[in-house]
Amino acid sequence: MATSPGVSASLFSRVSIPSTVLSRELQGETVLLNLASGVYFSLDPVGTCIWRALRATGSLRDALAAVLEEFEVSETSAADDLRSLAGALAQHGLITT
Repeated sequence: MATSPGVSASLFSRVSIPSTVLSRELQGETVLLNLASGVYFSLDPVGTCIWRALRATGSLRDALAAVLEEFEVSETSAADDLRSLAGALAQHGLITT
Protein backbone atom coordinates (compact mmCIF):
# COMPACT_ATOMS: atom_id res chain seq x y z
CA MET A 1 0.00 0.00 0.00
CA ALA A 2 1.30 3.43 -0.85
CA THR A 3 1.54 6.04 1.85
CA SER A 4 0.79 9.69 1.43
CA PRO A 5 3.56 12.25 1.70
CA GLY A 6 4.21 13.40 5.23
CA VAL A 7 3.10 10.24 7.03
CA SER A 8 5.47 7.41 7.73
CA ALA A 9 4.18 3.86 7.34
CA SER A 10 5.43 3.17 10.86
CA LEU A 11 2.83 2.87 13.58
CA PHE A 12 5.44 4.31 15.92
CA SER A 13 5.11 7.69 14.22
CA ARG A 14 3.84 10.66 16.13
CA VAL A 15 1.60 13.28 14.61
CA SER A 16 0.30 16.68 15.61
CA ILE A 17 -2.79 18.62 14.71
CA PRO A 18 -2.19 22.12 13.37
CA SER A 19 -3.82 24.96 15.32
CA THR A 20 -5.75 25.85 12.16
CA VAL A 21 -7.71 22.57 12.30
CA LEU A 22 -11.07 22.54 14.05
CA SER A 23 -13.10 19.43 14.80
CA ARG A 24 -16.68 18.86 15.88
CA GLU A 25 -18.20 15.55 16.87
CA LEU A 26 -21.89 14.88 16.39
CA GLN A 27 -23.65 11.55 16.92
CA GLY A 28 -20.44 9.50 16.77
CA GLU A 29 -19.08 11.13 13.62
CA THR A 30 -16.62 13.99 13.31
CA VAL A 31 -16.17 16.84 10.85
CA LEU A 32 -12.72 18.40 10.50
CA LEU A 33 -12.07 21.84 9.02
CA ASN A 34 -8.70 23.28 8.10
CA LEU A 35 -9.22 27.03 8.45
CA ALA A 36 -6.04 27.79 6.52
CA SER A 37 -7.06 25.90 3.37
CA GLY A 38 -10.84 25.61 3.70
CA VAL A 39 -10.60 21.83 3.40
CA TYR A 40 -13.15 19.87 5.37
CA PHE A 41 -13.18 16.16 6.05
CA SER A 42 -15.81 13.86 7.51
CA LEU A 43 -14.99 10.87 9.73
CA ASP A 44 -17.16 7.84 10.42
CA PRO A 45 -17.25 6.25 13.91
CA VAL A 46 -13.94 4.39 13.36
CA GLY A 47 -12.28 7.54 12.04
CA THR A 48 -13.69 9.43 15.02
CA CYS A 49 -12.13 6.89 17.39
CA ILE A 50 -8.79 7.39 15.63
CA TRP A 51 -9.15 11.19 15.72
CA ARG A 52 -9.84 11.17 19.47
CA ALA A 53 -6.69 9.12 20.09
CA LEU A 54 -4.56 11.31 17.82
CA ARG A 55 -5.83 14.44 19.57
CA ALA A 56 -5.14 12.93 22.99
CA THR A 57 -1.72 11.39 22.39
CA GLY A 58 -0.46 12.14 18.87
CA SER A 59 0.47 8.47 18.59
CA LEU A 60 -0.55 6.22 15.71
CA ARG A 61 0.14 3.21 17.95
CA ASP A 62 -2.28 4.54 20.59
CA ALA A 63 -4.87 5.18 17.88
CA LEU A 64 -4.52 1.56 16.74
CA ALA A 65 -4.97 0.34 20.31
CA ALA A 66 -8.12 2.47 20.68
CA VAL A 67 -9.64 0.99 17.51
CA LEU A 68 -8.81 -2.56 18.59
CA GLU A 69 -10.39 -1.93 21.98
CA GLU A 70 -13.59 -0.38 20.61
CA PHE A 71 -14.23 -2.43 17.43
CA GLU A 72 -14.07 -6.09 16.48
CA VAL A 73 -11.47 -5.98 13.74
CA SER A 74 -8.17 -7.70 13.03
CA GLU A 75 -5.02 -5.82 13.94
CA THR A 76 -3.78 -6.04 10.35
CA SER A 77 -6.96 -4.58 8.92
CA ALA A 78 -7.10 -1.84 11.56
CA ALA A 79 -3.44 -0.93 10.99
CA ASP A 80 -3.95 -0.72 7.22
CA ASP A 81 -7.02 1.48 7.67
CA LEU A 82 -5.18 3.68 10.17
CA ARG A 83 -2.25 4.20 7.81
CA SER A 84 -4.64 5.04 4.99
CA LEU A 85 -6.59 7.54 7.07
CA ALA A 86 -3.42 9.12 8.46
CA GLY A 87 -2.14 9.53 4.91
CA ALA A 88 -5.36 11.21 3.79
CA LEU A 89 -5.39 13.50 6.83
CA ALA A 90 -1.77 14.50 6.19
CA GLN A 91 -2.43 15.07 2.49
CA HIS A 92 -5.20 17.53 3.41
CA GLY A 93 -3.09 19.30 6.06
CA LEU A 94 -5.20 18.01 8.95
CA ILE A 95 -2.24 16.35 10.71
CA THR A 96 1.52 16.77 10.44
CA THR A 97 4.43 14.51 11.36
